[in-house]
Formats: sequence, C-alpha cells, structure tokens
Amino acid sequence: MEKSIIDVINKKSKEIPEKEIFVDSKRRVTYKEFTENSKKIGTFVNHKINETNKPIVIFIDKTVNCLEAMIGTLYSGNFYTIIDVKSPKNRIEAIIENLEAETVITDIKNQKKLESLELNIKNVFVYDEMLKTEIDEINLKKINDDRIDLDTMYILYTSGSTGVPKGVVLNHKAVLSYIKWAEETFNINEETIWGSQTPFYFSMSITDVFTTILTGATMYIIPKVNFSFPINLIKYLNENRINTIYWVPSALCIVANLGALKDVKLPYLRKVLFAGEVMPTKQLNMWMNALPDAMFANLFGPTETTDICSYYILDKKLEDTASVPIGKHCNNCGLIVVDENGKEIKYIENEESDKGELLARGSFLASGYYKNKEKTKQAFIQNPINKCYPEIVYKTGDIVKYDKTGNLIYLSRKDYQIKHMGYRIELGEIERNIYGIEGITLCCAVYDEKNKKIVLYYQGTIDEKTLAIECEKILLPYMRPNEFNKLDVMPYNANGKIDRKALQIK
Repeated sequence: MEKSIIDVINKKSKEIPEKEIFVDSKRRVTYKEFTENSKKIGTFVNHKINETNKPIVIFIDKTVNCLEAMIGTLYSGNFYTIIDVKSPKNRIEAIIENLEAETVITDIKNQKKLESLELNIKNVFVYDEMLKTEIDEINLKKINDDRIDLDTMYILYTSGSTGVPKGVVLNHKAVLSYIKWAEETFNINEETIWGSQTPFYFSMSITDVFTTILTGATMYIIPKVNFSFPINLIKYLNENRINTIYWVPSALCIVANLGALKDVKLPYLRKVLFAGEVMPTKQLNMWMNALPDAMFANLFGPTETTDICSYYILDKKLEDTASVPIGKHCNNCGLIVVDENGKEIKYIENEESDKGELLARGSFLASGYYKNKEKTKQAFIQNPINKCYPEIVYKTGDIVKYDKTGNLIYLSRKDYQIKHMGYRIELGEIERNIYGIEGITLCCAVYDEKNKKIVLYYQGTIDEKTLAIECEKILLPYMRPNEFNKLDVMPYNANGKIDRKALQIK
C-alpha cells in the first residue's frame, strides 16, 4: 500500500529510471537522477537534525532544485513550506514565526538574500552542498517504514482575510487521494507532458507536480517571462510538445486577448485545465475555437481541499454571457450547499436552486490550520446535516447554486458579498454580466466601503462612458458600478490571478 508520495517516487524511479521527469531553463533530470538527488537531501537533513515531522522551509526559486528540496524533505520524514523568494520580510517572518521553523533550505543563488533578511533561524542548509552527501538507504527506509499516511506532507500559506498568513496543513493521504482522482479523470499517463505555470507555493501546482510523479509523466517549468509574450509562450509549448496545461484563467486570457491564438497553431495541446478564478466565457470560447479537439475543464476548490473539490468538463461552447459551471463533486469528495441557517439546499431536477454556501467533505480535506485552533474550529466544522456522529466538513466561503441540470454555478466569495443601497449584491455577478459586453477583455469589481460605491476596473477597447451606458441595459440600478476605470494592464498577484487587493488600494 502506498502511504506517501515517497512510495510512489521509489516505484517510478525503478520502473522508468532514464525517462525525464522535470525540466527547467537550466536542467533536465531523469526519474533516477531526481530520486537520487532527493535522497541525498533527505539524508543530509536527517543526519543534521535527526528529527521527523518538523517543518522545513524552502527558500528557492521555481526550479528543479526546489522540487528536489521538496521531495528530499519528505525523504527525511519532515514536511515542507515553500516561501516565495520575492516575499516581503514581514510575511517571511510571520510564516517562520508561526511554524517555529529552525531549518531553511536555500541555494547559492538565494543564500545572500536569505542572510540579508536577518531571520532567527538555527539551520541554513545550502542545496548545492547537500548534493555532496552519500545516500543512507538504511536510514531512509526506516524513516519511510515509520511514516503513516496522515503525517503532514506540506503546509501552504494563504494570505488570510486579515492579512496574517494562515498555514493550511495537508497530509500524504489527502494528496495521494487527490492526484489519483486527477490521474483517472484526465487520463494523465507516461505520454503526458505538462507545461507548468503556477508557483510551487500555490495549491494548483500540486496537480501537475504530483501527477507527474504518480504517472511517469514529464513536466516543463515554463519560464515566467514567456507569459508576457504570448507568441513566445506558444512557441515554447510547441517546441517542447506540451500536451497538457493547468493554468489560472488570467494566463489563458492574456494569450487570447492579444490574438496569439489566431497567429500560431498549437498542434500538440490536447488538455486545457484551469482554476483559481472565474474563467471569462468569451476568452474560453477563443481557446475552444483554436483547439476544437482538445479537452477543456474548469476545476474548482480551495487550498483546504488539497486543490480541487469539483470539476466541469466542457462538451460545447457556451454563450459569451453564460457562466462556466464548476460542475459536480470529484470522486471521494462530497459537496453540500447550505443556507444561512445551515439547512441543506438540495438539487431538484430541472429547477434552479437558491444560492448558499458550499461545504466540502472527504479524503481531500486538509487537517486544519497550523497552530491556529480558533481558525480551524471556525472553518472545519461538524457537518450541519449530520446529527448522529462526528464528521468534519470544510466551510469554503464560496456562494454557489445548482443550475437546472444539477451542475453547481459559482456566484461569488462570501467575502465579495456587499450591502449596497440596501441590497445584498455579489460582485462576481456584476463581473459576469459585464464580461458579455462587446469590447471587454478583463474586468474586476470592488467595493469602496468608505464612499459606498461600486468601482469597476477593466481592460478593453470600450471607453468608460459607453460602458456605463451598456451597463444600464443589463444591470439593475443598484448593481451598476458608480465608477469606471479603464486600465492598460490589470495588476496580478504572485499566483498570476487578478490582484483585487491592489485594486481596492487604488
């Protein structure tokens, strides 16, 4: 029985030792080389700290080196947290303080930067030096034999609604369960060549990284600069025969909006998966026109469900003004919609349901928040429709409803619900309607609490005055933006999504 990702990589490195597993701009490694380097790191950590189930911070760019440090940490019997090397000092300090971490793995490139932060760290291990270690197979085997599937695998820090990072604790069982579902659902196999877009400190990376290890696939780390030049990006995909991608919608929209799909073909791309934010239907249709034979799937879920809890595979194009459904629950992951009183909202055939909050349950669930019992208790609750025995469900904070076919439709974050002119409004509903207006390529609605007004930021060819007139035709008076701001470029956060917080500061 596979208890952890270590069991999986051990098996694959024996079955296909010479096949390439990960590729970045400087390195190409086989399953054998990757496993050996990871074991060296695991041996080094174990010999130095001689402890298990402790947090190890990784301070390395998105590279093959970082992946080896991640798996090496797991070989040592510990769990990892990846910190963005571009994070401000106060965020890095907050994460390390919350973890009470004593050990950081960095590389020569980032060593001086780490030292300049003057953090209170007991052990700083340098990747390049760690590879000189001789593998201790006997000790690594003992560590793995003692492991259980509920041991923590990694902690991923989200921003938190208060701005204080929250550490989401994921165990081996949750990750194995999730990636086996992804393998079966999207037919990931040895022929799959992933093109990775998302950072390793973002939950979406779990999908391409660990299905690669599970199935014997290959994953290319796409240089970030390529996403600023769509033609170069498509050229990169073609040169490396990438056939599967899993990107945030903003990355897909950049390619579509700049007309790159009309200029260059993508003969190898067969699967286009997306998640992390709402996918505008207009740009999705551009992709579907360019790749009529490809699979397109909308994946949905929070970090607290490993990555995903629902999905929808598109079988046809949708109207530009339609919402892309988030579909139905993943196998072995249950979903419940409840009203404000915790009463279940059920799907009734051929009827559209009332809206409610989405709850998730099943083996994909996180263990909770690291050293944060209060937040854990608020979010991981007793199933409100089960009065008979203990059962934990996660409150996603997402407002959804069932459509007439039983698919879930995402409406908004609970955080994005506002009270304006006496009405409760979902900002996401405003955005969905505006995306249907000709000349809009991207948009984001925020609420100015101080001045009590809805502000719309957008990119496109339409001017503010004309857009205001068009909004009068499709939005109820209390839902119409009070202010329109046309931008040359939307601000994006480190995960590649539209940065709502930056827009609210504006």
